Amino acid sequence: MRALDEVFDRLPQSAFRRRFRLAIADRVYLREKGLPAVLDHARDFVRRRLASAEPRNDGKQTPFRGHPVFTAQHATATCCRGCLAKWHAIPAGRALTAVEQAHVVAAIARWLRSEDPEAA
Repeated sequence: MRALDEVFDRLPQSAFRRRFRLAIADRVYLREKGLPAVLDHARDFVRRRLASAEPRNDGKQTPFRGHPVFTAQHATATCCRGCLAKWHAIPAGRALTAVEQAHVVAAIARWLRSEDPEAA
């Protein structure tokens, strides 16, 4: 598993990852609910949509909009098992460990804080 500093140093080199920004509605949601609640949602999304060895609809399980976590997942390459393998060096084909799930949520949290420092 790659260190988050290394991953975040590489993300801006991707035109695809670089284009993601929080929509106004997502920013409002983040501020109203608060970062801790949104990160609880992130933990649940990761557990239900990403953590199994073979996630349902892998590669398409994370919507592009509708929740700030979804945008953060695409921005941080934590949206599917293929991206986790390529960007974070977390192998596909086996369930994510608790440490790996925490790594994914930490990446999401770091990006959300960078997008909206007032939401923390």
